[in-house]
Amino acid sequence: MSFGGQTPTIIVLKDGTDQSQGRGQIISNINACLAVQSTIKSTLGPYGGDLLLVDDQGRQTITNDGATVMKLLDIVHPAARILTDIARSQDAEVGDGTTSVVVLAGEVLKEIKEFVEQGVSSQTIIKGLRRASAMAVNKIKEISVDTTEGNQRETLRKLAATAMSSKLIHRNADFFTTMVVDAVLSLDQEDLNEKLIGIKKITGGALQDSLFVNGVAFKKTFSYAGFEQQPKSFKNPKIVCLNVELELKSEKDNAEVRVEQVSEYQAIVDAEWQIIFNKMEALHNTGAKVVLSKLPIGDLATQYFADRDIFCAGRVASDDMERVVQATGTSIQSTCSDLREEHLGTCERFEERQIGSERYNFFEGCPAAKTCTLVLRGGAEQFIAEVERSLHDAIMIVKRAIRNQSIVAGGGACEMEVSAYLHGFADKNIPHRQQAIVKAFAKALEVIPRQLCDNAGFDSTDMLNCLRVEHRKGNIWAGVDFVNESISNNLERFVWEPSLVKTNAIQAAVEAACLILSVDETIKNQESQQPQGPQRGLPPGAAQRALRGRGRGMPRR
Repeated sequence: MSFGGQTPTIIVLKDGTDQSQGRGQIISNINACLAVQSTIKSTLGPYGGDLLLVDDQGRQTITNDGATVMKLLDIVHPAARILTDIARSQDAEVGDGTTSVVVLAGEVLKEIKEFVEQGVSSQTIIKGLRRASAMAVNKIKEISVDTTEGNQRETLRKLAATAMSSKLIHRNADFFTTMVVDAVLSLDQEDLNEKLIGIKKITGGALQDSLFVNGVAFKKTFSYAGFEQQPKSFKNPKIVCLNVELELKSEKDNAEVRVEQVSEYQAIVDAEWQIIFNKMEALHNTGAKVVLSKLPIGDLATQYFADRDIFCAGRVASDDMERVVQATGTSIQSTCSDLREEHLGTCERFEERQIGSERYNFFEGCPAAKTCTLVLRGGAEQFIAEVERSLHDAIMIVKRAIRNQSIVAGGGACEMEVSAYLHGFADKNIPHRQQAIVKAFAKALEVIPRQLCDNAGFDSTDMLNCLRVEHRKGNIWAGVDFVNESISNNLERFVWEPSLVKTNAIQAAVEAACLILSVDETIKNQESQQPQGPQRGLPPGAAQRALRGRGRGMPRR
């Protein structure tokens, strides 16, 4: 077929599709990430500020936790969303350093932006960054200090205190570090499942009124008449956990029972009552004094148990029930017909207590306690929520420190040492184009101590010059001293962090930077973003028919 010497136009994408590519697209992606970095970097460090975030429904969140901020920012730029992903991965893997990883990734992109503008190939930059990342990680492993020979509890307390130093609760760090370390050490040391640490938030009271329960505590569940007649305290009770409904159920709307005589209907009713009475009698015969169920326990069963001095609670949340099982040694039963002694659990003391305006059930002195509960108090809901996030970070740090017992000094000391090492190595051993990339990465690492100083109101230029001099002298743990506004040996001052936090942050930041650099084209379909036309309303009666559902009978006329 001849086109008269002209090349035909081939349309592949829909009309209106936005297609951006080339060097300009990479720079646009970098600028988007720098905008995110500038939002979050003011929260870094012990003197970082908090952000007040308000969502589309008016809910307020006050926090300086990097992962929480990134999640609530609702970023729409596709490249900048990568920073949200690395903050989440850092939070899931390590628990702390979420702000640092975003700030570091943004600074790496800022330093290499100049090379992109000069026309340096993205692949050359990526190779240089990956080489620098590998050298940085190896250097951190080389200088890290092993803590296996020291007092484990004291080491964990110092690590938790460092994690809390940038949080709202840093003034009560001594109180909460003990609580966090006790909580993690109460878990099964082989599993270390942090989900078995229950955290309950009760508004009111002071922060120091928070409790550590070496067992389980959960809020009083919905109860029927007769509950107040039940005893609220036991010593060494037997405990049974059920997934059984102890409630008389009304007939369904579409149920149909055909009887010839009234006595036959009465026999059906009696059978229903006999079934539930058999269940309750079987529970009473086990000798259990505390009956818990995931499903409802009705008014009949509540009164039955009250008459026999048995405590019961229905609609217990699944996570609370799981922690009761772990603590008391019981197991969840789905039937009441074959309950044996080995199915029951026990604890030294069960008690219902009033905390603030709420009533809580406490199971303490549990023989198989591999779980615990932290009851947090405070003046405002937003404040207690931020305390919970702070404790989560500290718990994750302590958990990782038990498994990875190598530490480094914080306060920018580790980053400055790695930066000085990379500068020296690049000058001596990298003669080709990657030297500039490695040195740019080394300079980017200095953003951590620089931002720490800026947020604390120090002269960051003067501080960085002093830190460079100290590290050239061989003082590898020289970092920022926030108390005296000077330089100090942060390892001796117990500003400790697990080396895993630093290595994971560097690797995640570099991978994010490489991913953003490798994207040189963005295709955005505008058609899907246009508002759809108005839809017609439902026909009359459609809503009622939908509510009746499938298989329901026709309404009576």
